Amino acid sequence: MSESRLKDIKILHREKLSVRDFFAHFGKDLQLALHSPEGDLDTNIAESGIHRPGLAMAGYTKVYSSKQIQVVGHTEWNYLESLGPEGRKKVFENLSVFRAPMWVVTHAQMPHAELKEMCSKLHIPLFSTTLHTYEFNKVAQRILEEFFAPHSIIHGSLVDVYGIGMLFIGDSNVGKSECVLELVESGHRMVADDVVHISHVGNAIIGRPDPLIRHHMEIRGVGILDVRSMFGIHAIRKVKKIEVIVELQPWQRDVRYERTGLNEQEEIVMGVHIPKIVLPVAPGKNLTVISEVIAMNSLMKMNGQDVARDFNEDLMKKIKAKAKGEYTDGLQEMDIEHWSLYE
Repeated sequence: MSESRLKDIKILHREKLSVRDFFAHFGKDLQLALHSPEGDLDTNIAESGIHRPGLAMAGYTKVYSSKQIQVVGHTEWNYLESLGPEGRKKVFENLSVFRAPMWVVTHAQMPHAELKEMCSKLHIPLFSTTLHTYEFNKVAQRILEEFFAPHSIIHGSLVDVYGIGMLFIGDSNVGKSECVLELVESGHRMVADDVVHISHVGNAIIGRPDPLIRHHMEIRGVGILDVRSMFGIHAIRKVKKIEVIVELQPWQRDVRYERTGLNEQEEIVMGVHIPKIVLPVAPGKNLTVISEVIAMNSLMKMNGQDVARDFNEDLMKKIKAKAKGEYTDGLQEMDIEHWSLYE
């Protein structure tokens, strides 16, 4: 088994996201309208959760997630409406001891005056959105999960081959970029070359290109290439889940490489187990076709068909049958109904 190349990667964590940046980058997608002075945008989101403060409004604040984004949905808004001005004033007086990073009112409903007063007093940014509560929560939660996800930067190349995210790793000058270029020329899609930003989102490792390099790549002897300009928009992707790791190694005579596919290897990246294949590189070897075969074989495994395992099971059945004295060789190939095909 080859030594792991990704076990000692430096895992980074983001501690806060300013509401100003959140609004600037995602305000349009979330259809946010600001109801506070711009000076109040200088607060920070430090947790990835979205909280609906219905219980806190009713007076139960022992488990109130006040550090998260507070969302006033249709239910909370109607509850506040039923309380009247005096009831709402009391609710937000109780909540004023907490300082959330921001408040959002969904369903295109206008924030109540009492909520505006509390936010103004504490300099908390207040927004409304035309999105329904479920839609806003789904998109905002995904944004925050990706932002606060553990992340790292690795040396490699990531390509989408038949829908399978293949991460190519290996020593410099082993042929990663050349392999990626051939795959792109064959109609597959490049995500990143040389520098891959990865993050642990949910149960997956997600890869994306470096913001500076993006869809560019370097080919020694040629220089910098713009894959998008040369091959078109269909030749690139902005993000892809990593599903197979392919380690390219210069072929060595004294190294034993996997030949049956029964001894599967894997790489553990940020706690996620990813199948790994060590591929020896030698002159004349068609890495493009082999990479396509790896992707198709991965697709077959995802659909429950493991060729190596099935072949091994058939082989063991035949060995056991012969041990019992049962002759089976060739009998299943003798198809009487189609003898005429041989004439």
